[in-house]
Amino acid sequence: MQRQPAEKCGGLIPWRRGGRVSTGQINALDSMKNREMKFINQGLEDEMEVWGYRPCLWKIILVGVGAVCSGGLLLLLLYWIPEWGVKATCTRSSLREAHTLLLRTTDDFRQWVRAKIHMMLAPGKTPFDSVDHQSTAPFQNGHRHQSLIGELKDQNGNFNYRESVNIVHFFTHNSIKYYWNEGTQDFETFKGLEDTKVSCGGIHRDHSDGLTKTIQDYRALFFGKNDIDVKVPSLFKLFVKEVLNPYYIFQLFAIILWGVQEYINYSLTMLILSSILIAASLYSIRKHYVKLHNLVVAHSLVQVSVCRRNKDVEQVMSTELVPGDVITIPANGIIMPCDAVLICGTCIVNESILTGESVPVTKTSLPSSGDDAERIYNTEEQKRHTLFCGSHVIQSHYYAGALAKVVVVRTGFSTEKGQLVRSILHPKPTNFKLHRDATQSLMCLGMLAFLGFIYTIVVDVVLGVPITYLIFDALNIVVVAVPPILPVALTAGLMHAQRRMKRVGIFCISPQRINISGQLNLVCFDKTGTLTEDYLDLWCIQRAEDGIFLAPAAEVSKKTCFAACMATCHSLITIEGKLCGDPLEVKVFSATGSILEEATEYHTALYNARISTVVQFPDQAGEFGIVHQFPFSSALQRMSVVARQLGQNHFDIYLKGAPETVANLCKPHTVPQSFTETLETYTRQGFRVIALAHRQLQSELSLPEVQIICREQIETNMDFLGLIIMQNKIKEETAGVLLELRQANIRTLMVTGDNMLTAISVAHGCGMIQVREKVIIADAVPPNDQNPASITWRYSENIDLENNQTTEISIAGDGVHSVEDPDYHFAVSGRAFAIITEHFPQLFQKLLLRATVFARMTPDQKTQLVQALQSMDYTVGMCGDGANDCGALKKAHSGISLSELEASVASPFTSSIPNISCITNLIREGRASLMTTFCVFKFIYLFSLIMFCSVILLYLVLSNFGDWQYLLTDTVMLSVVIFTMSLNPARKKLVRRAPPTSLMSGLVLSSVLFQILNSLLFQIFTFVLVQQQSWYRTPEEMKRNESSFIDTYSLNQTEAEGLYIIKSFESTSLFYVSAFQYLIVAVVFSKGKPFRQPSYKNWSFVLTCAILYAFLLFIMLYPIPAVDELMEFATIPYDWRITLLIIILAHAVLSLILENLILDTLWKFVPTNPGVKWTTTSQTANTTQMVNDCWCSAFLSRIFFRKNRPPKTKYKCLTLKLQEEVDWPPVPSTITYASRPQYHISVPF
Repeated sequence: MQRQPAEKCGGLIPWRRGGRVSTGQINALDSMKNREMKFINQGLEDEMEVWGYRPCLWKIILVGVGAVCSGGLLLLLLYWIPEWGVKATCTRSSLREAHTLLLRTTDDFRQWVRAKIHMMLAPGKTPFDSVDHQSTAPFQNGHRHQSLIGELKDQNGNFNYRESVNIVHFFTHNSIKYYWNEGTQDFETFKGLEDTKVSCGGIHRDHSDGLTKTIQDYRALFFGKNDIDVKVPSLFKLFVKEVLNPYYIFQLFAIILWGVQEYINYSLTMLILSSILIAASLYSIRKHYVKLHNLVVAHSLVQVSVCRRNKDVEQVMSTELVPGDVITIPANGIIMPCDAVLICGTCIVNESILTGESVPVTKTSLPSSGDDAERIYNTEEQKRHTLFCGSHVIQSHYYAGALAKVVVVRTGFSTEKGQLVRSILHPKPTNFKLHRDATQSLMCLGMLAFLGFIYTIVVDVVLGVPITYLIFDALNIVVVAVPPILPVALTAGLMHAQRRMKRVGIFCISPQRINISGQLNLVCFDKTGTLTEDYLDLWCIQRAEDGIFLAPAAEVSKKTCFAACMATCHSLITIEGKLCGDPLEVKVFSATGSILEEATEYHTALYNARISTVVQFPDQAGEFGIVHQFPFSSALQRMSVVARQLGQNHFDIYLKGAPETVANLCKPHTVPQSFTETLETYTRQGFRVIALAHRQLQSELSLPEVQIICREQIETNMDFLGLIIMQNKIKEETAGVLLELRQANIRTLMVTGDNMLTAISVAHGCGMIQVREKVIIADAVPPNDQNPASITWRYSENIDLENNQTTEISIAGDGVHSVEDPDYHFAVSGRAFAIITEHFPQLFQKLLLRATVFARMTPDQKTQLVQALQSMDYTVGMCGDGANDCGALKKAHSGISLSELEASVASPFTSSIPNISCITNLIREGRASLMTTFCVFKFIYLFSLIMFCSVILLYLVLSNFGDWQYLLTDTVMLSVVIFTMSLNPARKKLVRRAPPTSLMSGLVLSSVLFQILNSLLFQIFTFVLVQQQSWYRTPEEMKRNESSFIDTYSLNQTEAEGLYIIKSFESTSLFYVSAFQYLIVAVVFSKGKPFRQPSYKNWSFVLTCAILYAFLLFIMLYPIPAVDELMEFATIPYDWRITLLIIILAHAVLSLILENLILDTLWKFVPTNPGVKWTTTSQTANTTQMVNDCWCSAFLSRIFFRKNRPPKTKYKCLTLKLQEEVDWPPVPSTITYASRPQYHISVPF
């Protein structure tokens, strides 16, 4: 067969099958293929690219020489940039042969990480391999593999492989171990029992007997200790890591430079301040680690009972558990040390630390037969049967006093809690534009520093300055231009905002998200417990008999199946005699007047069945024992129980759930024909409706069969019993908060698992949808054999708000409205959401642009919705109160959970205030923190530029500022002003205007540019004017005439050598002017409105500025010889002091005019949403004013290059595009088919 030529393509050399190639060529090709990049965690959120490297001796030698020649700076550079560090000391190799790995994340940040390969000896290659006792004997310790590696090496250092021993390569990254897989030639991670793809029935069949001690020890080699080990680093280690931060290295360089130049006081003061900052940072970091350590240590050392395969029960520490172990749950409960699946018994669990929801939930045993048993076990899908690590098992019970049993599925950092702790220990970087802009601004200052560096060299060469001092001057101008305090100062606003939020009951575990909260332009709300009250009032019941609805009744008859269903179909428990569980179920159960008791052995014998709880009706009207429970499922939208009435020989199944779901499970003739109309009557009024159903099981069905039967088999052919109508009142604060958000131009959505019409009614009632606005319901149907998927557009009728609160929102304005806010809303169900995302991708984003109500949404769909909105460039907030919202809370830019806990890992923010007013507080504080960041940034930027301008002017006359002058301005004034400037509290009202999003925006850059030009103008004017005075003498003349007064107070070392003269008219005059300029720009930039309270209410800032102003005015107008001598001021006439005061006042007035009158006024006319057309509700209203405004806006848009520029955000671009579509939104009674997305067919309803 003819050989095919190899083709090079992107560095790869593939060959065609069937060609004849030599062994050497195959090996070479394999080697090149192995050296290629591979992926780990492919398709997951933490996906990474990986390359292999081996140490290279000659590269290491070169790096060592370079480190010595650079004084260690090269090592610092390689430490800061891991990619360079690896490539500078290693050469590429295959992953299998690598000693070091270079990892890079595939997200937007492309972060590089270095990892070291380790090796261990094991009898098998994976933790689930079959091993015998002899092969595992040397490894039971778990620490022998390092010494055994040495024993297996020959004289040349190569390994002598034995049949029973495998060398396993692995590395650790972010607390997770990755092991080398010879089969796939890649690294993989072992999470737990789920890796075996075992079915639910397989867990009962193959894993219910437990593990032998041998297998447990073997698996411990791979999984390690069952411990979420949050190690609190030592202070020394934290100190070294903190000091090696580029900020502190630059600060240390500056301190050394100032010390060499004899600025002793200044350098010592900066050293002390840096030490204080380092100490504060170390305290904060260590406190964070200690708090997190205490959060997880509760379950780290728990003694548990482990069942062995020989039927023995062994007491071991929880740290020894591995996936596959079987442990018993004490009757009085336990804090779970791992993720485990319940295989027998029932447990009542409090998962508040994971979900933020304090209502206990019931966990039932994993199904062992039926269709459910054939499904592959997954912790997310079977979470009703899974006990998660860190959750508190309040109580457990099983038949005849036996203990409940669980099978360990995940341990350590692979558990649910471990993953949450990992997300805190190793947070993903926040993709916030402010951080990127801060980096760009530092680069701009770096370029300015380079120009100053060149300028200083040129000036010093012209003036004949010795080379040593030329280098010092050039480096000093770099330190002046690039403020080392900038990174720390930008976080000042976050610290104060976090402290203020804590006062109002909002706790934060991710301070970086505070600034992002100020950018929110869309907020999603859960309904029940968030917009509405947690509790519900029983409004009425409406029973159905023989397919006909009876008249609504306020009370229920005790001797009916309807009452039995209300009393038995729930997941309530009793703890210390108190009824606990979902508030809705408590209200329904209480309406029957029944008593709930935990089952005892007496009840088990009485019923001749294994029961969990007993329900007793009042007046001995009946007693029921709960035999089996199928918990409520958000995906199925129902729950059911199997019960037996005392004295009966058959079982009954009682079911409740969403009315539409229950009706589909019932016999058609038992469902009233008026079901749809009756349901709409209640839901349109905002009531929450629950349907009940009943079925009597066959009497010959035995107890064991009932225990193992799957819910699909019995939740069918039900008899429809009727409806429970619950009134879910809107919280008092809801309408006002939504009104404030709408007035602030922040879009609001409702995402709920409730009925569509109920959700629409609540949206109307709380003002999320106004009465005058249309609601378009998108009903989607999946494809079938005859027709493709389709969407039917129904216009909802007007909502009857007689029984609910309503809020008519009226926003005062000037009559101009954006077409971004049309008068219609879409309402989408969870079923339609799934169909549209799959079959109508071209309509999906158009729908999201105006969709306001999402009903019958599952937890996963809530998360998908948040991600879809983020993909449209919305900054999304999420507010919820329960476990169903956890995924969305974590995915949102700012998720806030309504919880009684001070802090939970369920979301970045937790509010102890049980209403949505926390959202406005969070946005207000976020906006205030964001504006504080902008103010501090501009002030530090101006501070550096003002000082930079002063120094380059003084270099022209071989002068500079003195030690105490730098000390006063660069430490006292700068640090105190920054700290107090950040204390401005948030404004109490949200405004419609959105805060700026970029430090490099036209508004910010214009403000900085105008102010620096203004400052430079007055500095040059002062510099030139002082030289025109009749009493003026050059620094050289002052040095010659006053040589007798020269001492250590008046000259630094360079001046003693005849170079720089500190005491000069230029330096003294520029010091007074520049010192006042610092304070002037601080006052000018410390704006209050519209996002912060006025600066005069920040008494600490006002007091600081007043003291500094008074001090500077005093030493300028009333000179004291001792102060002048200390500060190294030249003696200047009083008239010139008055002239300087006039110059300072003129600069202050011009700065205020530039910032507050010109910039603020002009930028009001520059459109914030370029390209968005504007219309009026009345075409003739205020026409002249509109024409003037539009003309001014167009003129300024052209000046600032904004004319016809398309919006940067996707949702604004889509808004513009929809303005040109005449067939959007769809008209009533139309259907859109997936095969013809733009074609609408009118059909009658």
